[in-house]
Amino acid sequence: QVQLVESGGGLVQAGGSLRLSCAASGGFFSGYSMGWFRRVPGKEREYVAAISRSGGSESYADSVKGRFTISRDNAKNTVDLQSNSLKPEDTAVYYCAARWGAYTEDSTAWNYWGQGTQVTVSS
Repeated sequence: QVQLVESGGGLVQAGGSLRLSCAASGGFFSGYSMGWFRRVPGKEREYVAAISRSGGSESYADSVKGRFTISRDNAKNTVDLQSNSLKPEDTAVYYCAARWGAYTEDSTAWNYWGQGTQVTVSS
């Protein structure tokens, strides 16, 4: 059983930056692909970014490509999401997720989820 705890959310003005972090425990961290998703009330959970088990491969949603960067530290069991040039439409609850095996944009295929951290971008 893997536990995921996110941190780093908050309120930021448009154009600003936030760094979200996710700490994992209870599992073989480097055996899991790690990802970030987000949800706006009333909408489906949306794929944001993912990183492979070794950290050698990354994937981004078109809406965040060039602005967000995902990274992981397998020695510390952490995965981060650096989000720059934030826009009001990035406002959402951001979730960290872990998947045994290769990453996918399909949220239903991920095995473990954190409780989420709120990101609010004001215009």
